[in-house]
Amino acid sequence: MDFPSDPSSEPRREPILTLPGPLTAYIGLLAIIHVVWSAMPPDLEYWIIEAFGFIPKRYDPNLLATAFPGGSGAKVWTFVTYSLLHANLSHIGFNILWLLPFGSALARRFGAFRFFLFMAVTAVAGAVAHLVTHEHNIAPMIGASASVSGAMAAAIRFAFAQGSFLSLGRGDADAAAQVPALSLTRALQNPRVLAFLAIWFGINIIFGMGSVAIGAEPGSVAWQAHMGGFMAGLLLFSLFDPVPRSPRDAENASSDADHV
Repeated sequence: MDFPSDPSSEPRREPILTLPGPLTAYIGLLAIIHVVWSAMPPDLEYWIIEAFGFIPKRYDPNLLATAFPGGSGAKVWTFVTYSLLHANLSHIGFNILWLLPFGSALARRFGAFRFFLFMAVTAVAGAVAHLVTHEHNIAPMIGASASVSGAMAAAIRFAFAQGSFLSLGRGDADAAAQVPALSLTRALQNPRVLAFLAIWFGINIIFGMGSVAIGAEPGSVAWQAHMGGFMAGLLLFSLFDPVPRSPRDAENASSDADHV
């Protein structure tokens, strides 16, 4: 005789569109900072930009008699804090819109600690790329797009794999986030990954998106920071990934090591 199954004994299936806790917390942090910052008087508002935005000129060894808010400490923390500030609602909304699908997949896979650390590391990579290409620029850069770009790059390492978010046969969100990732070599041989890369780089080169340089030319976009965050996410993903490689990728990695 068959008995009705106990719903509590069945595995919970998490809907794909439900936001995981770490991503919700990250978006909430960005929103709170923006609301509080926007309510400040104009003088204090711009002081915050200079103290917590990323200013390449701050690192100029030839800089004399010019003091930036934040002092020496700002030379360290602004590599990350710039990514928490946004110029206006459209700026923060644009970054969150890009982050929702890719950040959701990544947050489910990494968990809270790895996710926040990853977002910080890709923010640093974006700041370094901006510093290298804007060595003497005095305009502060703000915006989370380097981290968003890093999340997008990391997500494509597993989101196109069979059973994951962008495959044809995906399951629930938690299961989709735990499929073995593609090795970097295999990812760069995947036609859908290559198409995504071509589109993403094309959009950034032609238009730019996300980060802005306050006080620079109208419409100035720090697209080099996006590139830095994206490349860091693509290359450093394996250092953060808690999911074991597939047997095929593990075998390929061993084979590659034997031929070094």
